[in-house]
Amino acid sequence: MASLDVIPNMKARVLTIMASRGQDQHLVRQFARKYGLDEKRRALLFRSKDAEPLTCIVPSFGWHPWFSHQIYDDTCPVGSDGRKPDAIQHYMSVLTPTPDHNDFINSLPEPEPISELLAQVRNDLEEFPYALVGEIGIDRSFRLPMHWASDEEANRDESLTPGGREGRQLSPFRVQIAHQRKIMKMQLNLAGELKRPVSIHGVAAHGIVYETLKETWKGYERVIPSKRKSGRRSSATGTKGSVTSPKPVISDTTGETTGSKPYPPRICLHSYSGPPDTLKQYLDPSIPAIIYFSFSSLVNLSSRTDKAVAVIKAVPGDRILVESDLHSAGDRMDQLLEDVVRSVCDIKGWTLTPGINQLADNWNRFVFGQQCWDQSSGTINSQ
Repeated sequence: MASLDVIPNMKARVLTIMASRGQDQHLVRQFARKYGLDEKRRALLFRSKDAEPLTCIVPSFGWHPWFSHQIYDDTCPVGSDGRKPDAIQHYMSVLTPTPDHNDFINSLPEPEPISELLAQVRNDLEEFPYALVGEIGIDRSFRLPMHWASDEEANRDESLTPGGREGRQLSPFRVQIAHQRKIMKMQLNLAGELKRPVSIHGVAAHGIVYETLKETWKGYERVIPSKRKSGRRSSATGTKGSVTSPKPVISDTTGETTGSKPYPPRICLHSYSGPPDTLKQYLDPSIPAIIYFSFSSLVNLSSRTDKAVAVIKAVPGDRILVESDLHSAGDRMDQLLEDVVRSVCDIKGWTLTPGINQLADNWNRFVFGQQCWDQSSGTINSQ
């Protein structure tokens, strides 16, 4: 909350802020109601640097995999009587290894039904027409923190949003991957229904994240004709490279389709840490969604490893996004954003101004879809 008042004075023109758990959904909502991007602010967003300073917010709503254990699936009967499980039953079924004592489980919050959480996310997306879904995903490395000791909880920093680790030791317990996948997939389906882009968290789970995404667009793949078939079709019809697809074909730049789909139109793999070889599967032209790759100084470029440099070089220039991956707005966030922009431009061999323009255009395409920044006039136009 302490970050709210510093947002208008930041150098960044727009912040995309992510919800992650029950305790911060209402905070993102509050930020968006005060500084949210609307039609008027959007028109001013990319005016020249001499324009009146403006920092606004694009909110994002969803449940992070670190907190997915706090959710149970009530979309199908839990038991023979269809009642929800008690907390102990639920946590023993979604945590691994299975907790063998109740002290830890009793310290966890009462689990919430996915139907209610999805309904709230839907309401938020409908209230904020530019809102994203996220941060959602899968994390194989994360372990739940131990429960608070009585003296620790009494002395916790009240300025921090509750629910985080806050220096607590880590327990041996992780959230089962099958449960993380279920929660992620339900949120992906909602994003697809409402045609919203998503931000994906993936740690030590690159293959699992890809397979989960792939399940949502199965049966909607774009039909890419072979060169031989394309040539034969052109000769028969007198047209160049026309394609008949059993499913609607998306725009090459926006990921938009007609009607709701079970997959989101645009996907950002945030602070992407996979190797260069895994990029190929996400750049397959048959994928009906547009995949972006975001990089941060904190996660990807703190030591500028050969792997990070190789990945950034390999990502197409129109699929790169940048982020701070920081939980607090202000001067440090501005500096982290500037650092990652300069690093990406350097690695890609871009001079600074064209590089900044490219990254701004990428962000516009990711967030707005068919709305694209006109670099010559500094305005956002429909395509």
